[in-house]
Amino acid sequence: MLVPPRDVERRNAERPEREYELRTGDKLKSFVRELGPGLVTGAADDDPSGIATYSQAGAAFGYHLLWTAVVTLPLMTAVQVMCARIGVVTRRGFAAVLREHYSRWLLWFACLLLFVANTINIAADLGGMAAAASMLSGIPSMWFVPAFTIAILALLIFASYEYITRIFKWLTLVLFAYVLTAFVAKPDWLEVFRGTVHPRIQYTHDYLLTFVAILGTTISPYLFFWQAAQNAEQEEHFEKKIEGRPRRALQRQLRSSQRDVGAGMLISNLIMFFIILTAGATLQKAGQTTIETAEQAAAALRPLAGNAAYLLFTLGLVGTGILAVPVLAGSAAYALAEAGAWNAGMSEKIHAARNFYGVIAIAMLIGMAMNFAQFNAVRLLFWTAVINGLLAPPLLIILLFVCNNPKVMGDHRNGWKLNLFGILAAALMTFAGAALVFSWFTYS
Repeated sequence: MLVPPRDVERRNAERPEREYELRTGDKLKSFVRELGPGLVTGAADDDPSGIATYSQAGAAFGYHLLWTAVVTLPLMTAVQVMCARIGVVTRRGFAAVLREHYSRWLLWFACLLLFVANTINIAADLGGMAAAASMLSGIPSMWFVPAFTIAILALLIFASYEYITRIFKWLTLVLFAYVLTAFVAKPDWLEVFRGTVHPRIQYTHDYLLTFVAILGTTISPYLFFWQAAQNAEQEEHFEKKIEGRPRRALQRQLRSSQRDVGAGMLISNLIMFFIILTAGATLQKAGQTTIETAEQAAAALRPLAGNAAYLLFTLGLVGTGILAVPVLAGSAAYALAEAGAWNAGMSEKIHAARNFYGVIAIAMLIGMAMNFAQFNAVRLLFWTAVINGLLAPPLLIILLFVCNNPKVMGDHRNGWKLNLFGILAAALMTFAGAALVFSWFTYS
């Protein structure tokens, strides 16, 4: 059949546009498929401890700490990219690499730091989730702590973490309410801009305490172990799916993991920025500079949601908690399982990885028990971030050594950019922690 010349010209003119649309659509689909461990890490980074810390930062200092969302983004991205690269290149987690290439005392030192920090963090997150649920229901929070613990353990044992993320990740979308509230609250945008681009550092104990807490909840030790283990597990899963076919090029896998991590960290810090902004525009403006209860923290969402602010806050806190607590317990379990050469993996059945799931259960039960000491749940969330900030520097230094070791990483050692931002992260956290400790003696 002959096609009229005009139709041929029209089709030829449309072809590049259609091909561009196909290429663009394919790229978008490919990018979405790449999102995995990095995106989950970003979601877990905005855990209840993070929400409490950012809210406290905004309430106490208004917009003066908004710059930390900009500064920490390249630092935390570099750190998590290094962890992801360990998993992709070695097909092992962070602790397994330490066991194979370094001394046992270094391995168990790292595992001890992680287990202590994670257990306290689990206790704080369970307590924060319970406090939020209690605020909404009127039922004492102590009833919710074991309920959340048992529910998360049951889901992990009888379902999978993949199932948990598929169901509960949608609750984390509630955190975008802080973005909307920031505009409804009508902040002084000139001051917001100044707080974002012009750090106004205060050499006071409270400022240093809040700064260390922000660093600790954005660059958290447990995420180092989790990221490496999840990327290693993901690559193993991909290999099983393509068995009998050529393996993906390693360089392509590294680029894919870098995009995944970048997306997760960007979303995480975007939420961080708007929580600080919203708390500054609402809580500090109302004279609420210290957050002691879930009700006080939830009040930041009142300009958007009115009386439904408590519901929004509870959904966000519980949703992020259900995602974060398994990451906390799981990262400790991965570390100890790798150190002891046990079978491990969130996709494993309990009978195939008893020790792994045993560590998860022990960490969560200890965290649950700590709540019966009657700590202030919201303040414990903040102090957990401070503890993470103080414990992270030695692990960052170990991470840098591992990622520059040719026996571990081969030709895929850190480039100068990863080393620069990794060193800056370690130096900043070390300096901030030392300054905070010094301030305790100075102001005591």
